[in-house]
Amino acid sequence: MEVKKSPKADLEGTKGMSVLMGLVISFAVLFVGFEWGSRDIQVVTEADQVQDVIAEEEIEITRPENTPAPPPPPPAAPAVAEELNIVDDDVELEQQDIITSEDTQGAAQTETYVAPTEVVEEEEEEAAQQIFLVVEEMPEFPDGGMQGLLKYLAKSIKYPVIAQENGIQGRVVCSFVVNRDGSIVDIQVLRGVDPSLDKEAVRVLGTMPKWKPGKQRGKPVRVKYTVPVMFRLQ
Repeated sequence: MEVKKSPKADLEGTKGMSVLMGLVISFAVLFVGFEWGSRDIQVVTEADQVQDVIAEEEIEITRPENTPAPPPPPPAAPAVAEELNIVDDDVELEQQDIITSEDTQGAAQTETYVAPTEVVEEEEEEAAQQIFLVVEEMPEFPDGGMQGLLKYLAKSIKYPVIAQENGIQGRVVCSFVVNRDGSIVDIQVLRGVDPSLDKEAVRVLGTMPKWKPGKQRGKPVRVKYTVPVMFRLQ
């Protein structure tokens, strides 16, 4: 019995085609392999890059051109011989005084010199004229101090009639200067109450006896003193 084969199951017809495809694939693989192996692999390091940069940035060294030599210096002027005039011994010359810097300094010092005693006297006069507010020893009323002063004012005050009739009373604040000899000068009203009372307060203070002067460093000085004068109606 003859076995019949189907044309689809017949492998002999595709055998030539399969061999041809295999050859094509083999040639393609060999070609790719040759191409891949022929490439050169180059490794670039940092040193090579630096050298390339230096080579690119090298500055061309220029040499100076040949400059002409400087001209020779001019010839020196001939020296002039000094002429000496010989003077006879019989000729009389005028005498001239030679003033040195030491003489001028000495003259200036003698002109500006001030005796120390004069300076001390001027300072003492200024201190004598100066008026102090606070000193080491304050001035004092000669008879009993502050209490004696209040008694003296109470006895010496004459109440103005106008102020009595109008019922005016109060405290008049006055100031005065005690001189170095204890005398009272420059009486002023710092805070007044009434013109009649102010005038009476100034009058009474002017009749005070000499005070014990104030002292600064053991020497009497002028001191400004403030005193309140009371006026009261009984």
